[in-house]
Amino acid sequence: MSERDVTVIGLGPMGQAIAGALLDSGHRVTVWNRTASRADELVARGAGRAGSVREALAASELVILSLTDHDAMYAVLDPAADALSGRVLVNLGSDTPEKSRAAARWAAGHGAQYLTGGVQASPRDIGQPGSFTFYSGPRAVFDAHQDTLRVLTGTDYRGEDPALAALYYQLTMDMFWTAVLGWLHAVAVAGAHGVSARELLPYASPLLSGLPDFLAFCTPRIDAGEHPGDADRLAMGAASVDHVVHTARDAGVDTALPEAVLAVFRRGMAAGHADDSVTSLVEVLKRAVA
Repeated sequence: MSERDVTVIGLGPMGQAIAGALLDSGHRVTVWNRTASRADELVARGAGRAGSVREALAASELVILSLTDHDAMYAVLDPAADALSGRVLVNLGSDTPEKSRAAARWAAGHGAQYLTGGVQASPRDIGQPGSFTFYSGPRAVFDAHQDTLRVLTGTDYRGEDPALAALYYQLTMDMFWTAVLGWLHAVAVAGAHGVSARELLPYASPLLSGLPDFLAFCTPRIDAGEHPGDADRLAMGAASVDHVVHTARDAGVDTALPEAVLAVFRRGMAAGHADDSVTSLVEVLKRAVA
């Protein structure tokens, strides 16, 4: 084995993109997937096909996992756990921070080192400039393999705690999917009035592109625990969301999403924040609903 040897386990679209980028950069790549045929194209490009997980682990010190979650990881690796000693596992699947900590302990118990990764890219972006991946785990392990990992995307090391990369990944997914669902709801309401998504796009894009300025203005106030109503007021925001709910209802569109938003606004007002900024809702959201 050498530093140019890399094993990729899991060959969905992301795993195939990862293995392909490593091949393009001159690495010796061994691949394994439960459905062996998914490796055919990579093998034709020069990858080695492992006949078993044990064989895949034996081929390389650096093992990149592109699996759905930690349950999938355990299902694949547990039967060959005695072959993990001396390996560096880089898990690029998605899961929770606490499960990432548990996985790192599990790996250490089998003599392996463990890095958590949170990929901020689609498969088509792997190997291309502009994307990046969160990493966390032992700094020395990350530093030793950073050059190889940079073949895939840029790297953003978050710290020694293996949970941190998973945390940052889930934070970005929280924002992304919430924003996308808001856009889709607006598209549904627009469609009910005969307005297409294409017609809405010139107004949706500038609205969303203005969010960075709003976030930059609000962030220091939030960190300071200050929510003055000098730029906006929660009561006015609640009235606005209430109008969105009625607009959707009148159009015959599902109102569950804006009603959920309105419920949070009303909780903020009940907590005494009616004259504060909408950012005061962070104080409401910090506490789970009883």
